[in-house]
Amino acid sequence: MERFLEPAQAALVRSSFAGLWALDGEDAEQVVAMACANPDAFVLKPQREGGGNNLYGTEMVARLQERQGLGAFILMQRIRPPLNRALFMRCGAVSPVDALSELGIYSVYLGRGGQALRNAEAGHLLRTKTASSNEGGVAAGFAVLDSPLLV
Repeated sequence: MERFLEPAQAALVRSSFAGLWALDGEDAEQVVAMACANPDAFVLKPQREGGGNNLYGTEMVARLQERQGLGAFILMQRIRPPLNRALFMRCGAVSPVDALSELGIYSVYLGRGGQALRNAEAGHLLRTKTASSNEGGVAAGFAVLDSPLLV
C-alpha cells in the first residue's frame, strides 16, 4: 500500500482491514488456539467458489479441533457492522427487522510490467440481510440486493 499512499494514509487504510489467517502455515497451531479461545470473534471460511458454508462459534471450534484438512479453510476476524432497521417483504407481508448491509466495490486493473494501463472502479453491489443470518447469499434467499442512500 505504501506504493500508492503515504505511510500515515496506508496505516489508516490498513486499520480498516479484518484479520485473515491461513491454517496450513507454521503458525497454524497458534491461530487455531486463538480462534478456539474466542470463537465469537472469528469465522472459518472454506476456500471455494461462491462463498457460503461458513462456520461460527461451537461449529467452528469443533472443525478446528479435527485438525485434518484445515488448509482448505481460512480463518477471518469476524466483522461486526452497525445494525440498521429495515423493512423486509416476504410472501406479501412487510416486517421490520434488524439488518446489516455489505457493500462490495469492484475494480479492474490491467497492467504491463510496472505500468498501469487501466485502474478503475467497475461497479458495486449492496447486499442487505437480517442481522440474525450467518449466510449472505442473494441467490440462496438469505439477502436482498439493495441500493445505497447517498446523502
